[in-house]
Amino acid sequence: MSRRISTRSFDTNLLGEFIHVESLTANISDSSEVAKSGGIPDGFTDGEVSCEIELELDAKYFKVVHSAAKASGSYRNLPLDDLMCYANTGEEEQKVEFFGVKWLIEDILNIDPSSSDKHKRKLKGLVTSPLFVKIDGVPYLSEDDTRYVL
Repeated sequence: MSRRISTRSFDTNLLGEFIHVESLTANISDSSEVAKSGGIPDGFTDGEVSCEIELELDAKYFKVVHSAAKASGSYRNLPLDDLMCYANTGEEEQKVEFFGVKWLIEDILNIDPSSSDKHKRKLKGLVTSPLFVKIDGVPYLSEDDTRYVL
């Protein structure tokens, strides 16, 4: 029986350092639509795309973000980041890359005195580069999509 990729298999590179994430979710919005002629489907039109990332870190790994913000002068000045999530079990491999991520702090403090959970902070990432997203080395956007911006 082979070892399969699980969510625990992923290594994540944030702001140039490998970190452990408590959770990470990335969603692509693609506004492509069905084209209709006389109310009947007749092809499609390419729509706008965007990608948002939600990342949750504990206090230990939030220090990576804090150090980068301190070096940049503020959290709003965090440099654009290429985020990479990679998993390899020897038999299976997955790699997802997000380019030009603008990081925003979402949850800076969430205190529950009755909880013994680790303190966590959430970041929201906005993919800003026309390189956009690559899944296992394959770009989400076509060359036609990026012909005037790359």
